[in-house]
Amino acid sequence: MDISRDEPDPRFTLANERTFLTWLSTSLALSAGGVAMAAVSADVFVPWMRTVLALTLVSLSALCAAMAYPRWRRVQRALRQAAPLPAPAIAPLLGYGVAAVAVLAMILILLGR
Repeated sequence: MDISRDEPDPRFTLANERTFLTWLSTSLALSAGGVAMAAVSADVFVPWMRTVLALTLVSLSALCAAMAYPRWRRVQRALRQAAPLPAPAIAPLLGYGVAAVAVLAMILILLGR
């Protein structure tokens, strides 16, 4: 990592660290959701759809965890260089991915009644 002449305000560094930990917490929640989806009764969803939803959630979890540290590093570098902060590239994928899983789950719940 390139270190500039001045250290960033510690509050910004600590906020960046909290954001990193939040990405990891989100990853754990997605993973737990995927495991829970895999454990749902066959009465609720057809088995292949349960598997698709579970794998989607666990894949989003892995992606979120894998991108957390590189994101932290890019933000920290920008803070040290007084550069613009990079956009969170994974945020749209996570948002749309979780929304897609939720919509599919709602449809399957409604069709199962």
